[in-house]
Amino acid sequence: MPMMAVAFPILPGKTAEWRAWMEEINGPRHDEFVESRRRAGVRERTYFQPTPMGDLVIVTLEGDDPAHAFGQMMSADDAFTKWFLGKVQAFHGVDLSTPMTEAPSQLVADTQAAVAAAR
Repeated sequence: MPMMAVAFPILPGKTAEWRAWMEEINGPRHDEFVESRRRAGVRERTYFQPTPMGDLVIVTLEGDDPAHAFGQMMSADDAFTKWFLGKVQAFHGVDLSTPMTEAPSQLVADTQAAVAAAR
């Protein structure tokens, strides 16, 4: 299944608020979150990664066309998406409502690709 991953830094001093937002995503707003990703045709997983340079969030999307789904999710005009995008900007300093001119990440190594090439 195709997958993409994107890393976002958490702005300094915002980790506790970001964690509270994840509690909302996993709690009272979980159904909206799931429906948003279902409409786009992807499964999303979000990981928290502390580093010496600051905390990061790693988001993976799996589906038939995760890059297209990412754009579809970020351009949706429903109340959940507007709320979600506002939180992303507040905690990560990124405006995902602005269309990207290139893919948000680049695959640089893949064990399956290496196995396929070796055959």
